[in-house]
Amino acid sequence: MGKRLLVQRRGRGGSVFRSPGWKKVAPARYLPYNAEEFKSKVLVGVVEELVHEPGRGVPLAIVRFEDNRRMVMVPPEGLAVGQKVYYGANAPMVLGSVVAIGNVPEGTMVCNVEIHPGDGGKLARSSGSYALVLAHSGGKTLIQLPSRKVKEVDSNARATIGIVAGGGRVEKPFLKAGKVYHLSKSKSFKYPTVRGKAMSPYAHPAGGGHHPKGLTPVPRTAPPGQKVGHIAPRRTGRKKGASKTKA
Repeated sequence: MGKRLLVQRRGRGGSVFRSPGWKKVAPARYLPYNAEEFKSKVLVGVVEELVHEPGRGVPLAIVRFEDNRRMVMVPPEGLAVGQKVYYGANAPMVLGSVVAIGNVPEGTMVCNVEIHPGDGGKLARSSGSYALVLAHSGGKTLIQLPSRKVKEVDSNARATIGIVAGGGRVEKPFLKAGKVYHLSKSKSFKYPTVRGKAMSPYAHPAGGGHHPKGLTPVPRTAPPGQKVGHIAPRRTGRKKGASKTKA
């Protein structure tokens, strides 16, 4: 009799795989989008507190604005408690300002960039990351993502001036397995994980030792117990002309 794979157990759900949402501080999003207010006003806020959120590699800043509204934001490097934060399409281009990306000068480093106005911030949110503003054209703005890929976003989308705080986090090694274990508890992923090929045949399709041809690629629609190894490959076999050598 076979054994249920980890992907099968995860698909079924349960308390073991539940995301620990009760540990989270709050969603790190911009204020609800109001186009007229954002374009016509410049709100001034003050950083009340910098807090830690379990499972997030960057601290969170709690900002209170002059109209008594609060915003939880991904802070840029250098933002401090008591510092002013400007919010508006035409806000001053200083560290921490939330502005329309279409008004940001080319070559500026920004973070927490929206793709569409009002989505709250989607791009360049991890610690130490940033996006680079390249060009503006026809209501669109070209930015270079941390992956070096160039993406086009709406020029009215909001962005924060600066680089996300917490840079260099990945440069420090974990040193011991216990630290990864506690990280897994806060981020809701299973640790440790065992390779399928290290298992016995009853426990995993890849178990039982080396196979000369490896696993058979599986389709995208395969059930969880079969969906391991190479899933829905775009191509199989050797490329044409790959074995030919130049004379």
